[in-house]
Amino acid sequence: MSRYRDVVLFVVLAAVWGSAFLAIKEGVEVVPPVLFAALRYDVAGVIMLAYAAWRVDHWIPSGRGEWALIAAGATLMIAAYHVFLFVGETDPAVTSAVAAVLVALSPVLTTGFSRLLVPENLVTPGTVAGTLLALVGVAVLVRPDPANLLAGGAVAKTLVFLAAASFALGSVLTKVPDAELPIETMQAWSMAGGALIMHVISLGLGETQTFGVEWTTTALWSLAYLSLAASALGFLLYFYLLERLGPIEINMVSYVAPIFAALSGWAIRGEVPTVYTVVGFLVIFAGFALVKRDALREEVASLQRLLSS
Repeated sequence: MSRYRDVVLFVVLAAVWGSAFLAIKEGVEVVPPVLFAALRYDVAGVIMLAYAAWRVDHWIPSGRGEWALIAAGATLMIAAYHVFLFVGETDPAVTSAVAAVLVALSPVLTTGFSRLLVPENLVTPGTVAGTLLALVGVAVLVRPDPANLLAGGAVAKTLVFLAAASFALGSVLTKVPDAELPIETMQAWSMAGGALIMHVISLGLGETQTFGVEWTTTALWSLAYLSLAASALGFLLYFYLLERLGPIEINMVSYVAPIFAALSGWAIRGEVPTVYTVVGFLVIFAGFALVKRDALREEVASLQRLLSS
């Protein structure tokens, strides 16, 4: 029964995170993108700090190593990731499905950065081939026109690609300092720090501040959904499933979320995925499968043993 519950919660997490791309699209049409991202994590950061204080004993970082973890997470996994993603999604050419598919590249890039930056993680031909294959999927999706690189949303799609790369790099760098933090503490302080960084960037870009934004019902619902459902609830489900399923299986949520992103974008905004979106997704997933082939083989064998017992 617990296995079925895990499957249901996995699908719920994929649905929540997949439909978040639609909420971003709706929100950035009204609120300046970096400010909107910062406000999202103002709310989510407070909620997650309260959760960390309740859930774990070591909820306040101490020492240079632990604060280095927070700095990497706040700068790359929260601030850079969301600045690139939210600005990229202001372009109509970046549909909810396209954004979700590009973000799905993150697990592949995480493995690539890990092999390059962590000495004990050797670069293998499979890792190189899988990463290159995934990048081919990105090229299929972006389809840059050499004659006009500004056309067809190529710049905006590149920004979303940079969002995935920022998150992946942050995932690796948070493992480098000689320190460990509970994942709840890490996420909570990264969210709070990332929100502060994004407010500074928003001010630097001259974005209209909160009192100057004409909030619509849609924008308010989008902010609430992103803060409460996609961030707070989403990460609580992630923490639970990470313990239950392990990092390989939970990474697969990145490849289920685009389905819900496409469905929600089609239902609400009439966004119809193109053949390039579908092919790009399949190629990126093939790259992931190649990079993680040994771990996936072990997971399949484990599942077969479970079903036969």
